[in-house]
Amino acid sequence: MATVYFHPLSAPADPAELAAAGRKILETIVEREHIELAPEIPLKLHFGERGNSTYLKPGTYDGIIDFLEERGIKSFFAETSVLYGGERFSREKHTALALAHGFTRLPVVIADGARGEEAVEIPVNLRHFKTVSIASGLAKYDQILVLSHFKGHGLAGFGGALKQLSMGFASKGGKMAMHLGVKPRIMGFFCKKCGACQRRCNENAITKDEKGKFHIDHAKCIGCGACFSICPSHAVSIYSIAGFWNALFKGKFFREKLVEYACGSARGKKHIYIDFAVSVTRGCDCEPRPMSRCVPDIGVFASTDPVAVDQACYDAVAARGKKFRGAEQLLYAVKCGLGENVYTLEEC
Repeated sequence: MATVYFHPLSAPADPAELAAAGRKILETIVEREHIELAPEIPLKLHFGERGNSTYLKPGTYDGIIDFLEERGIKSFFAETSVLYGGERFSREKHTALALAHGFTRLPVVIADGARGEEAVEIPVNLRHFKTVSIASGLAKYDQILVLSHFKGHGLAGFGGALKQLSMGFASKGGKMAMHLGVKPRIMGFFCKKCGACQRRCNENAITKDEKGKFHIDHAKCIGCGACFSICPSHAVSIYSIAGFWNALFKGKFFREKLVEYACGSARGKKHIYIDFAVSVTRGCDCEPRPMSRCVPDIGVFASTDPVAVDQACYDAVAARGKKFRGAEQLLYAVKCGLGENVYTLEEC
């Protein structure tokens, strides 16, 4: 049975309390699990999308950085490029956004190259993938602090350590491989014809007809979900007859693909997983808009098991009234040998 360490927070948690909690949970897991820390440990996190206000701010990680610096451990902020267009599409723009959002205390490294091209193939031999394409700047490290903001996600259901290991570690080609097969459509009844989806689409897959209605060309669409994330009127749907057919008869689940990529990022590694269950929203930090919290701030969770730490967060959020979709990915992760969904919770 896996152990998950938990440090509760007041609601709402203030920045100093959050930073102190990050340090406390890292100190606790290192001490109780007798973890030997590497001389250099990247901090894998998310810099937030322009326009989003609930992503984890840079001060969140000050306590963790203090802990590492006091032990002479080198570190840097690590991220990868996104598949869709926008400021996080290339290394140059992504780095500029990180700095603009205040991530200046450590160097910023976009680990998959200038445009997501620097990757290595990791064998997994699972249902959907024989190998997975992982950012070379992350794959070369045996120990990474995987720092995740636990919250909802339109396609995955929820995002935590597993999603950080999959979408967060994958090269741009890997992200495309996970998304292929998920083809959104625009529901005309809800569409306000604002054009936000068309402007956001990096593949020019969204067109407007003579009546002003928008349509998605599935021949061009790569299923990245950018249109789904940005639509202010929730007129973009990821559900379709073909999608249900795939789910029921072909077994090509997007969430299973996430898990298989997480296996490629985590197997044989000595990563430490810390999930922050604060500013929990229904949507992802990739969504370029303000969002409201769906539950009060809960606390910080940590484990050497990515499945257990996500399960603990999922259960804690559900106990406070918000049950996210996507729990089947936790079961599939257990089946793939990535971790355990049964855990003991130790408060610190």
